[in-house]
Amino acid sequence: MRRRIWCNLSLLNVALILCSALSFLGYGWACFFSDSLKREFNRYGFGSQRALIGGLQLCAALGLLAGLSQPWMGRAAAGGLAVMMLGAVGVRIKIKDTLLQTTPALLYLVLNAYLCVAAF
Repeated sequence: MRRRIWCNLSLLNVALILCSALSFLGYGWACFFSDSLKREFNRYGFGSQRALIGGLQLCAALGLLAGLSQPWMGRAAAGGLAVMMLGAVGVRIKIKDTLLQTTPALLYLVLNAYLCVAAF
């Protein structure tokens, strides 16, 4: 039998939620302060939306954490991040990035889609 914590979440799902939330907290924060990310957003064609995207990522990461006690919030945040990562994969394909460059966005798409559908 699986051990359940916080709102009947399995330990594995809690670990996946924390992994995604911490990643997006870091990435969202870096959107505001990292010169290399500023250059990357310009390369993607989204330089003027960098702060908005970073802010949305920070909010969604906090939503994932809130989902540990309020599952509807976690599901909404994970769904939003999955949609955002679907867009990121599309942008990577459009600008002809390599599979290696596209893989992180693809993995976070799959992770957050799973969290949205099955974890909360």
